[in-house]
Parts: sequence; structure tokens; C-alpha cells
Amino acid sequence: MPHRITLVFLLLAAAQAAMAAEVIELWQGDQAPYYKANTLAERETEVWHTVVLENVTHPTVTIFASQGENTGIGVLIIPGGNYSVVAIHHEGYDVAQALAAQGITAAVLKYRLPNPLSSDQPGRVPLSDSRRALKLLHQQAVKYGIDPKKIGVMGFSAGSHLAAVTSLWRSADDEENPDFSALLYGVSNFNEENLKWLEESLYFRPLTTEEKAQNTLLDLIDANSPPAFLVHAYDDQVCKVEESTLYAQKMFEHHVPVELHVFARGGHGFGLGRKEDGTDQWLNLFTAWLRHAIH
Repeated sequence: MPHRITLVFLLLAAAQAAMAAEVIELWQGDQAPYYKANTLAERETEVWHTVVLENVTHPTVTIFASQGENTGIGVLIIPGGNYSVVAIHHEGYDVAQALAAQGITAAVLKYRLPNPLSSDQPGRVPLSDSRRALKLLHQQAVKYGIDPKKIGVMGFSAGSHLAAVTSLWRSADDEENPDFSALLYGVSNFNEENLKWLEESLYFRPLTTEEKAQNTLLDLIDANSPPAFLVHAYDDQVCKVEESTLYAQKMFEHHVPVELHVFARGGHGFGLGRKEDGTDQWLNLFTAWLRHAIH
């Protein structure tokens, strides 16, 4: 019964949040790339003590307008979920509302999950959605008072991996490239463990030699990479802290603005954070970083 009460409460909160935000279909009538006809039904379920979405095949962005003094900054938020679900609430809507309260326009990406049942190339699906969402934010810039040169991406866990890929795999269309990134307890290192994860959860097949090089993200960081703000906890047993420290070191070596905050405790998937372990400090640290790192 307590879990059912929690689920009902979260669903009501989500409904209230939706009334204060604009939901836009990502592809707006166009055929989404790599789509394959399927019978999957999107649904909400509760895992990891939070409500998540599974079987996502119709992506959207939910835009929360900035409140109070508008900073002109826009952030695309990519929730985590191991590429198997989308943690749309505690790593999505909750974060967007907190950012909007600080004058930042925040858009939550409900991206298509890689699945051989719904795509002929599942490994390409999430990136195509994140790029499309960034382009859409540029198109909405005037409406929401966003500076088109101050649109970044924020990701959590698997969403952080997608945010890093979106940042480092530069698109020929500059509106699909973020001006900055915020990477929270994500994946950036290419080792045997992460290779296994990519092949089982994103590509659903062995990676080619070329794809292995493309996914060696640390080697892709250069002087043109967007500034980055990173958050991790030392006791994270899902994505080890080295995922962030190595990324930050590479950014520093290339003289790209970077800030890293590592908390002693916090584990994995803490979203907005908790007072008891101090992880709730990261959002204020992030907004402070934006003021001096993004011009």
C-alpha cells in the first residue's frame, strides 16, 4: 500500500506540472528516423522508488518557462534509466521546475528508448531525439526569451551518457549542438564494462571497430568541446566516480571551462539531491557556474 500511495502522489504531481508546461511532439508529424512499426504501449511503472516510463516510442519535449527574472538560458534535460526506462519525474520534471524557479527555461526530453522491436537501428535513436530537441529549443527561443547561444544539455546517468555523446559528436547543424553540458553521475569512459553495457542496452549487437572509436568519448574531447559541469558521488557503485573525474581532467587539459563536484556520499540516481548527504547543493552550484562560464 505505501508504494501505491507514492505512485498516486507522483502521478498527481506530474499532472499539476504538466498544466504549467508546454508539451511538444518531437517530430511533429514527420517520420522519426530509425522507426519501425510496433505494438509497444508506453506506460508508467514504479522502479527505484520513483515513477518511470517504459516502452517510449513517441518522443516529446515538455518546456517549463523561466519564472521571475529570465536569465536567457535554456537547458534540455535528459533523464536517466539505463536506456531501458526514462526516469521522467525525479530526473526530469522535478529538476525542470527547480531550474525554472531560478530563471532558466528547462525542457524535459522524453526520448525514444532503444529497442529492436521499435527501431531498425536502436543505437542511433536516442541521439537523433536529443539533437531534434535542441533544434526545437532554438526554434522556440524567441517565444521563451532564450538566448540561442545559451542552450545547453543536462543528463543523468544514461541520460548523462547521451548528453556527453550529444556534446562530443558534433552535428553539421549548429542548432543541434549544445553550448554547455551538465553531466550528473554518468558514463564517459570506454572500458570493458561499459562496452558490454553499450552492446547490450543501446546497440543490441557487437560494436564495430569504428563504433568503438566513436564511443571512446574521452578521446573526442578537444578545445571545441562545450564547457561542462559535472556532479558525482564517491560511493556511486553503478557509475564509478572516475567517469566524471577523467572527463573533467580531459577538459582541463584542453583548456575548456569545466567544474567538477564530488560528494562523499550520495550513491547513484539522487536527482535533485538530499540534505542529509549534501547532494542537494549541486543545483545552486550549477546556476552559479552558469553565470561565469556561459557568456
